[in-house]
Amino acid sequence: MAIVVEHDKRKREILDKALDVFVEEGYEDVTFQKLAARCGITRTTLYIYFRNKQEIFLWSIKQLTQGIEESLTEIITHDEYSSKEKLQRFCTSLVDMCLENKKLFNIVLMYLMQIKKAGKDPGEKVRRRIIRLRHLLSTIIIDGIKKAEFKEISVKAANDMFYSLILSTIFRLAILDQKTVEEVYDSFYLAIDGLLA
Repeated sequence: MAIVVEHDKRKREILDKALDVFVEEGYEDVTFQKLAARCGITRTTLYIYFRNKQEIFLWSIKQLTQGIEESLTEIITHDEYSSKEKLQRFCTSLVDMCLENKKLFNIVLMYLMQIKKAGKDPGEKVRRRIIRLRHLLSTIIIDGIKKAEFKEISVKAANDMFYSLILSTIFRLAILDQKTVEEVYDSFYLAIDGLLA
């Protein structure tokens, strides 16, 4: 049993270090050798854990998004927050995480462009990664409606509005290289105020 735990621990460590390599080098310039060297292991050992760099990249992103989801789940489980406060904290935390990882979003964009060039659907990859995030967002909205803190609105439409704001935030931070997030916060606050009963 201890061997499995060590195997899982090493795999997580590889993914953490690999994500840094992808951010520093860009997806296309990363090689299996560079990943192995950063992790202090041989390429042969790296192959024990992963088949190729794409698999490492996808697992690194998955590990990162799981961490983000856990942080956001903590916000929505605090009963002392009103629905407005939960949604504000959820959105501002997400914006802060986007700011912290904006270079990573550039790499993700390049990866998605490669998928599109290969004739595959990049939207499918994105949808699979954000489905939990959208579920958490809907949970806050539904709870706010049930508590009569939010208007009786279409949960799907509200979710789509916030999702669009999140995509806009990623674009502004990662692609346009916006340095501050105060305007982004204001956009989210305005949208949240529009939900209030």
